[in-house]
Amino acid sequence: MLIKSLKGLLAVSALTMLSACSTPCDRPGGLCAPIEPNTSVAPAQPRAPEVLAPVIPEAEVETMPVDAPPGAVAEHPRAAAVPAAAPDNKAATRIGLLLPTRSDALGPPAGALRAGFMAAYERDRTGFEVNLIETGDSPQDVLAAYTTALAQNDIVVGPLARSAVSAIAGAGVAVSKPTVALNHPDGRGTGGALSHNLLVIGLSIEDEARQVARWAASEHPGARALVVSGANAWQRRIASAFAAQWKQLGNESQTLELAASNGYLSEAGISQLRNRVDAEQPTLLFTALDADQLRQVRASIGTSVPAYGTSSVNPGTEPGTALAELDGVRLLDLPWEVQPDHPAVMVYPRWNASRRTLDLDRLYALGIDAFRVAREITLHPGASFTMDGVTGRLSVSFGDGPARFERIEPTAVYQGGSFKPSGGGQ
Repeated sequence: MLIKSLKGLLAVSALTMLSACSTPCDRPGGLCAPIEPNTSVAPAQPRAPEVLAPVIPEAEVETMPVDAPPGAVAEHPRAAAVPAAAPDNKAATRIGLLLPTRSDALGPPAGALRAGFMAAYERDRTGFEVNLIETGDSPQDVLAAYTTALAQNDIVVGPLARSAVSAIAGAGVAVSKPTVALNHPDGRGTGGALSHNLLVIGLSIEDEARQVARWAASEHPGARALVVSGANAWQRRIASAFAAQWKQLGNESQTLELAASNGYLSEAGISQLRNRVDAEQPTLLFTALDADQLRQVRASIGTSVPAYGTSSVNPGTEPGTALAELDGVRLLDLPWEVQPDHPAVMVYPRWNASRRTLDLDRLYALGIDAFRVAREITLHPGASFTMDGVTGRLSVSFGDGPARFERIEPTAVYQGGSFKPSGGGQ
């Protein structure tokens, strides 16, 4: 939903620094503009790792409120220094969880991901211990903490911010042990291919847009698409990703960018869109918008033209809330958000933090899958595997040549305030 108050500024700052996740950070409800951190923390000596006990699933996970003022300190779940028991007296596998818990801006995202990670650890903890390695915002701080994590653990999960992943990928650091990065490097200064020991599993809204293009093409072969985008950076990125994939599939599209003010599309832009739809009669719309903007579009042009979108158009499913303008909209999102009855989703506790958003909920889900992927890598070194994750169907190849990772998210149709399987997609 739209952030229209000063209380939202800290949340926007935090999500901007995450940059490159499935949901864009420069829109309300998002996590991923590729922007460098806008805060700076002086390099600090990494703290000694904290051995984490599992979060009690029934208890609320306390994190710094998203709308807390700058300078507030993040709260974290209590942790006892008790390692997990390992079978047959074998030493427990040590997982270093590298998160920016000392960052004011990134405290809430780090807390959400940590909570999900520990929920998964609670379910499958035998033979593992989790050590929290805390960092601030600065790449220098992260690099120092990462070096500590490598020395004291068997596998590292993190870092979380895009700039931090880029620093590890491009600073000549020896990635000497398996590392599961929670975001994507930005490609600048990485020196080419990533280390074989670095597996990137961050959420990607551009990947979502490409998957939507394949899905729409399978349902409308040879169709003409009108790509409707806002003017924000994340909207332009997913519009471009969709259009490029659409063209690669042999189809034609036109793009219309609409101006917005305070998050709402302008009346002139809506009128221009209505005229384009009437004149060109596109087969379908790809909407690089947020949920409120898509409601504007559908209220104006009606529902006769099929509309597709990424997780950015997910309005959420609050009890008793049904948005008639969005009925029939086709979108994809994490199973955690659109398939609550999926077997892989049902076995994990929901996150009950008092300040919960779709963004933070997705990071909680990413934390669950991050533990599961790290666990599988250590149990079966060098083996490729697939799993039904709470963030999608995951395919991993790690330990035998270049690391490869793919996530396929489920497709859904919004109807009457809930999501129904679309029966399409991959």
